[in-house]
Amino acid sequence: MHIERIALDESVGKAMPPQLLVDALSDLDAPVELVGDGEQFGPGDAVVSFGHRDAFLDADWVHCIRAGYDEFPVGVYDEAGTFLTNSTGIHGTTVGETVIGYLLTLARRLHTYRDAQHDHRWRRPSYEESFTLSGERICVVGLGTLGRGVADRAAALGMEVIGVRRSGEPVPSVSTVYTPDRLHDALEDARFVVLAVPLTRETRGLIAGPEFETMRDDAYLVNVARGPVVDTPALVSALEDETIAGAALDAFDEEPLPEDAPLWDFDEVLITPHVSAATGAYHEDIAALVRENVGHIEAGEALRNRVV
Repeated sequence: MHIERIALDESVGKAMPPQLLVDALSDLDAPVELVGDGEQFGPGDAVVSFGHRDAFLDADWVHCIRAGYDEFPVGVYDEAGTFLTNSTGIHGTTVGETVIGYLLTLARRLHTYRDAQHDHRWRRPSYEESFTLSGERICVVGLGTLGRGVADRAAALGMEVIGVRRSGEPVPSVSTVYTPDRLHDALEDARFVVLAVPLTRETRGLIAGPEFETMRDDAYLVNVARGPVVDTPALVSALEDETIAGAALDAFDEEPLPEDAPLWDFDEVLITPHVSAATGAYHEDIAALVRENVGHIEAGEALRNRVV
């Protein structure tokens, strides 16, 4: 296979200014073009995109600029003989730092002071309200790149880190690793539960009513995975009933989150618009992945992050 053109779909604009990615790939031999809906593809084309279009199936290779590729019809790509790669492995630092920001905000009550600032109120916490992360237990569900980025940083802050991993194999910074069949054992004593799993048939609705009942009543849920990993009505009920203390959410069933969604109105819920991996250098990270795989293709080598 020989790459004759790299087509940057306009959808990359959801994550970065497209021209930055064009410039970052300008050192490649193949021309780099911005394309939109209606563009046709063929042999020799590589496509870089945020989401799927059926026309991409006529290209030789499609690269998804996200780690999650659940909206791409993997089986169809396989049947078409079109390579599909994703961007896993580059979000550990950004997502890890965002999660630590959530944890510090909730523990040190920073969100309550910011809310009070809007009303020009001098608010001091009750004596028992604030706490430190050191010594608290955090359960990280999913110990890939995202989960390990969280685990390393949480451990550095003195937290007891446990996790859930399909293989059950040990992971640095994690004291105990549970398999998914022992999820409730992992959840029951954690002050924070962080979701960092891909969206699959097995993880859809992974955290629902029974899981919230298992969690401590002073526990917080953090979701930097995908919205459907959490049963949203069950989460709302758990917050209303104070079954859990609160949540920090970066992913939702419907995005943007509708204005009338009840999650907006909880004081102990932090909402961010699916930006836990955001960074002004994202185009450089994606360009490095694309550049590496162009080299692999030209050399007849296996692609990094190949899905099919």
